[in-house]
Amino acid sequence: MDINAIHSPADIKGLAIDELKQVCADMRKALIAKLAARGGHVGPNLGFLEATVALHLVFDAPQDKIVFDVSHQSYVHKMLTGRMQAFTDPAHYADVSGYTNPDESDYDLFSVGHTSTSVSLASGLAKARDLKGEHHDVVAVIGDGSLSGGEAFEGLDMASTFGSNFIVVVNDNQMSIAPNHGALYDNLTLLRESDGKAEPNYFKSLGYDYLYVADGNDLESLIAAFRKVKGSSGPVVVHLNTEKGMGLPVAEIHKEAFHYHGPFDAATGESPADDSADYIDLFADYMLRAMKRDSNVALITAGVPGAIGFGPARRDEAGRQFIDVGIAEEQAVAMASGMAKGGCIPVVGEPATFIQRAYDQLSQDVAINRQPVTFVTLYAGVRGMTDCTHLGFFDVPMISNIPGILFLAPTCAEEYEAMLEWSMGQREMPVVVRTPCGPVVNREGDFDVDYSRCGYEVVSEGERVAIIGAGAFLELARQSAAKMIEKGLNPMVINPRFMSRLDTATLDKLRDFDTVITLEDNSVDGGLGQKIAAYLGDSPVKVHVLGLPKEFADRYRPAELLASCGLTAEAICSLV
Repeated sequence: MDINAIHSPADIKGLAIDELKQVCADMRKALIAKLAARGGHVGPNLGFLEATVALHLVFDAPQDKIVFDVSHQSYVHKMLTGRMQAFTDPAHYADVSGYTNPDESDYDLFSVGHTSTSVSLASGLAKARDLKGEHHDVVAVIGDGSLSGGEAFEGLDMASTFGSNFIVVVNDNQMSIAPNHGALYDNLTLLRESDGKAEPNYFKSLGYDYLYVADGNDLESLIAAFRKVKGSSGPVVVHLNTEKGMGLPVAEIHKEAFHYHGPFDAATGESPADDSADYIDLFADYMLRAMKRDSNVALITAGVPGAIGFGPARRDEAGRQFIDVGIAEEQAVAMASGMAKGGCIPVVGEPATFIQRAYDQLSQDVAINRQPVTFVTLYAGVRGMTDCTHLGFFDVPMISNIPGILFLAPTCAEEYEAMLEWSMGQREMPVVVRTPCGPVVNREGDFDVDYSRCGYEVVSEGERVAIIGAGAFLELARQSAAKMIEKGLNPMVINPRFMSRLDTATLDKLRDFDTVITLEDNSVDGGLGQKIAAYLGDSPVKVHVLGLPKEFADRYRPAELLASCGLTAEAICSLV
């Protein structure tokens, strides 16, 4: 059948197996074409294609509840649930997000973009069903990489005690974003090698019945397995051995690179060349130099080595000083605290959107214990990731308000390296260094300072008007000042350096100014500007606090969001 005629799972339920296989082939072709043109999660979606078709053939969503972990394998689910045009018509490629989204369809139960959540979410659906006396199936889909997260264990541990229908589909492609890490994977390997017959069995030990599918990309095997567990009266795990990137040779070979990939040539896998300088490479190269200088330096990440610039070659170069704990941010942060206590120099590198998963460890295990851990956040601010599940502009309000953590916002490459150097050399406190987004900025000056004691940097002296531009927004402050100079004003420009504390000596000098404007690349609520406004609240100076909104913006265009917040040089100049 023409896949464009598929508007709901009901449209595939009467098809013969050969027709279903052709549907899979046609969807794979369409999926590769869109991914090559637009980029996206390549490997996860291609590898789980047949399993998704089998799920929707056997189960009766949305009456039956299917919850996708991370949901970066949900493209085929979207194709089957009324959104096929977004994958077959280039004019509509942007119509849907890359993650499940209840605003798009009743088949999408949750907005999910972080990992290890599906079993816990589905357990809630199962408990609600049981309390209401209903009888539909509840299915949690989770990848082997996601099993390393603590929430996945907590969900598995609890859901097996309900004594009612609960189906966990484990998509085991032997990969997380990068290779898996943790002892759990030895058991998964044993299960695959024994055709699911080996003991011990992690899932059975938690109270689950267990069914193994050796070829998790074989449609007939998948259909048979799902039919066997549909309507089960207790908890059961269906363990699928799948091929990540199935059907796209370059993705099958380069599984890590094609977990998520920008636009590429489908035949060769090559992407448009980009030789521009990158803060991520700058960070990775700096860390390699630091590791070579001192064997006590270690870089820790939670399952996202590529996102912090550590692909296979850099990981090999770093050796045992590079530690990937798997998708387990709590472990990464608490382990770093222990390493610092033991006399090492731990650096935790994480995208800003993921560090929030370890808030309690930041507060309890690190800050209260005053351990000198360096945290480096990446993809922070408006130019980080733009999906509502991956926003990077809530890190400043979240972390900078934890007592005892010094939060630094570098404005350029030179200041970035100086802050890293200082933080890794001191033993007084935990420090966050926020990696700027966008093109690398270079700035002359002496950045070799003691950040435990220095204050704000006055970039240019002025009078009556002061613009405080934090981090990446210092450049915006300078651009705004240039426009004010054209109006005959002489504004002061300040680099605050810190997002977690105030330089009251510098701020006191602004009390007789007419206007102070604060610019920050993060949510305004709980940010630096509000603290400055509160401190100057008993003076005549008017303070304008500009930053990003406290909202889950989704798939926004950075320039448009900035303009809507008044964060353009023209709009800032108009304030005076």
